[in-house]
Amino acid sequence: MASNSYETGRLNLPFVGICTFGKYPYQPDWDAIDADVAILGAPFDCGTQWRAGTRFGPRSIREASTLFSFGHGGAYDHEDDVTYLPSGEVSIVDIGDADIVHTDTMKSHANIEFGVRKILAAGALPVVLGGDHSVNIPCINAFSDDCAENGPIHIVQIDAHLDFVDERHGVRYGHGNPMRRAAEKPYVSGLSQLGIRNVSSTAKEGYEDARKMGSDILSVRQIRALGSAAVAERVPAGARYYVTIDIDGFDPSIAPGTGTPSHGGFIYYEVLEILAALAKRGTIVGIDLVEVAPDYDQTGGTAILAAQVLMNLIGRVMHARQTNAERGTEESRPLAVFG
Repeated sequence: MASNSYETGRLNLPFVGICTFGKYPYQPDWDAIDADVAILGAPFDCGTQWRAGTRFGPRSIREASTLFSFGHGGAYDHEDDVTYLPSGEVSIVDIGDADIVHTDTMKSHANIEFGVRKILAAGALPVVLGGDHSVNIPCINAFSDDCAENGPIHIVQIDAHLDFVDERHGVRYGHGNPMRRAAEKPYVSGLSQLGIRNVSSTAKEGYEDARKMGSDILSVRQIRALGSAAVAERVPAGARYYVTIDIDGFDPSIAPGTGTPSHGGFIYYEVLEILAALAKRGTIVGIDLVEVAPDYDQTGGTAILAAQVLMNLIGRVMHARQTNAERGTEESRPLAVFG
């Protein structure tokens, strides 16, 4: 059983100390990443078309994540009867933020891509805190070498918007473009775009292009009619998944702190159930959570939601990996011979 850190040292309550994600260790040396999971901030919002402010998303998510750092020996979920993220068994580091050069999208994106590549080279799971959704573009770019070695990725998007604009007034790398840029990659095998609803930033032609390029598009109402289990079954089984979560996929009643809120969104458990199912169905190899703009939510609830989703998702990813590893060990043991 994992030990509780406060039994042998400081109580270290959530409001004490410096804010890293979950109060996990800070690793500023990107050539010395030695962990199962590495958190990277991408505080870029120059790709925004309406309300800016997601540059403060990574800080707000980190601060909110300290709520879940009480020093217990992991996070016990009584419904699953599982202790997720057991201390001593799952290692997480926060490597800080990619450097952002104001007004320079390409340089800022290159710096984000560099950070994700360093995480992948270290064999860790990259978890990126946005930033607007354009930061997904360099995240997916960073997987080119990984996919060449390990196979393609299937993208699962939680979002209110399709984000499939090809080009508008010369803009190809804003927060309305990332899924189009991803679909163009030869190592992206397809997309599951979940929660898409209402008047969209993408025209009808974009939806038609998305479906032609391998997208399965479902609205919140369609997902509720199908149920979470059936939705997860539409995602290719046994694949490598990259999960990108736009906080505006959730309903603004629980996530008002975002630049482009859209009513009729998900509630918390609808998303968690889909993500938990995917963690078992395939292998989640990358995660980003974007579009948290904390100044539009003075309660801090949006950032807490983001941190809670990430903590729970990371926990389920690592638990699934451990379970699969144990199952593989069991299957590889020779059968006893009696005679």
